[in-house]
Amino acid sequence: MFRSSPKRWAFTLIELLVVIAIIAILIALLVPAVQKVREAAARISCTNNLKQIGIGSHMYQDTYKKLPPAVVLPNGVGVNDENNFGPNWAVLILPYIEQAPLFNSVSQSIQNVRNGANDTNWKAIRSSIVPIYVCPSDPNAAIPSSRTIGNWARGNYAANSGPATGLYNAGGACGPNGVSGGSGNWYSGAVMWANDALKIQTIPDGSSNTILFNHVRAGPVAGDPRGSWAFGTYGGSITGNCPQGDCFGPNDTGCCSDDINGCQDRPDLLMGCWGNGTGQSTARAPHTGITLACFGDGSVHTVNNAIDMNTWFFLLSRDDGQPLTNFTP
Repeated sequence: MFRSSPKRWAFTLIELLVVIAIIAILIALLVPAVQKVREAAARISCTNNLKQIGIGSHMYQDTYKKLPPAVVLPNGVGVNDENNFGPNWAVLILPYIEQAPLFNSVSQSIQNVRNGANDTNWKAIRSSIVPIYVCPSDPNAAIPSSRTIGNWARGNYAANSGPATGLYNAGGACGPNGVSGGSGNWYSGAVMWANDALKIQTIPDGSSNTILFNHVRAGPVAGDPRGSWAFGTYGGSITGNCPQGDCFGPNDTGCCSDDINGCQDRPDLLMGCWGNGTGQSTARAPHTGITLACFGDGSVHTVNNAIDMNTWFFLLSRDDGQPLTNFTP
């Protein structure tokens, strides 16, 4: 008796290709969703970092009766002397962000500098990674800066020294100054500057109207010092003198807008820079379309890249005296 062989079930080539195509479509739909979730989580983490920095600066004021200076300079050392500047605000608030052991390891050197001595031993902590200072969205945060003595760990937050040259000036005073990309002339004093700072309650425009800390990005190459947490100069851990000249708003698209020795001009990455002098730096962030900023009252807000330039100037100035009619936190 003839018996038929059992049927063998299998995919045809066409069916297999259809299944592969469906899987590919599902992956294509899923990947952007995962990336959005990941970026949202990173942005929340970054916001929390800035909140902790704001709290740390308030706690510093509780001890010293004023905010930390943007950078401490020994006697006779200029603002742009990369070899001899002292500890910056990020070093000084370490005890208030649960980094007391790191601070204590060089505390005597820090005190010596505050007393005017040119003691550079505090730089021993420059290569230490401080997690609260790192934005998880920055792809270059893991590349140490090799500027000057080298191996400066990266960081993504900077003290606001005002929209003009407040970092250089006695008392952080400045103005009136014009607004690049805007109109009018306004006072443009700093909240934190070299060797001193205001008390939060004495910010003329009000703590809720004035930025204390901006977001910055790590340089795309090792020689670019931007985004180095203990590097107390423009771009490293200080923003200022912007919007002025060819430096405009946050994440501006132009070339040469930051002026920082050794930087790499990358307008294609929204990191334009002129590398043959140091004099200005704007806020930059890897978050799409925005940057983040911590205000004097400790609140953290997003700032759109397309912000009106007058409004950007007013947010950075301590004493412009103008209402923020074009800014909604």
